[in-house]
Amino acid sequence: MKFLIDDANVAKIREICEYYPVDGVTTNPSILAKSGRNPYEVLKEIRGIIGAEADLHVQVISSEAGAMVEEGHKILAELGGGTFIKIPATQEGLKAMKILSGEGHRVTATAIYMPMQAYLAGMAGADYAAPYVNRIDNLGANGIETAKVIHDIFKKNGLKTEVLAASFKNSQQVLELAKYGIGAATIAAEVIEGLIRNASVAAAIEGFVSDFEALCGEGKTMLDC
Repeated sequence: MKFLIDDANVAKIREICEYYPVDGVTTNPSILAKSGRNPYEVLKEIRGIIGAEADLHVQVISSEAGAMVEEGHKILAELGGGTFIKIPATQEGLKAMKILSGEGHRVTATAIYMPMQAYLAGMAGADYAAPYVNRIDNLGANGIETAKVIHDIFKKNGLKTEVLAASFKNSQQVLELAKYGIGAATIAAEVIEGLIRNASVAAAIEGFVSDFEALCGEGKTMLDC
C-alpha cells in the first residue's frame, strides 16, 4: 500500500517526509485554500520537497469536461507530466477522464462514494479511485467495506485502477485497508502522527533507558558507556 500525505501545509509535509516513508502528496481545493497562498506556488514547493518521482495529485475545479481537460493540461504544464489529475467521478468527469487518460496522462477519480462510480472511473481509464472512507461512514454506510468492494471490483474485472483511500479519522481505518492490500492511502498529517504514537511504546523505551543509566550512568548511551 502506498503511503501519501493528504495536506498542503508545506512545513508539516516537510516534517513528515523527514521521518516517515512517504510516496507522495494529495491535495484538493479545500486543502489548498487553507494555505492562503497561490495554489501553484504551494504545489511547486510541495513538489520540491517530495521530489520529481513522488506522486502529486492535484484537482481540477471546472464542472464541464472540456474545461476539466484544459485545467488538467495547465496543471501538467506547471507541475510536470508525472502529476496525477484529480477529477470528480461525475458524468462530465468521466468524459474528461477518458480524454486525459487517452492522451496518456495519469488520472485520479475523486469524490467516490459508491462502488459503481469507481468502476466507471476505472473503465474510463483512471489510475486511482479515491473513496472517502470517513465521509461514507458519516452517511450511515461502511467506508472500509466500500473501499474493499471497490478494490475487489478492480481486481476481478482486470482493471489497472487502484484504490486511493482518503478521509480517515483514525489509525484503525488505515490498518484495516493496509491488511487488505489496497493500492494506496492518503492520510491527514494529524492521523499520520497517530499511526505510531503509543503510550506503551513510550513507557517501554523509558524503562530501557532507566535500566541502562542505572548500569552506566545518567545520560550514557552505547557511544560512551
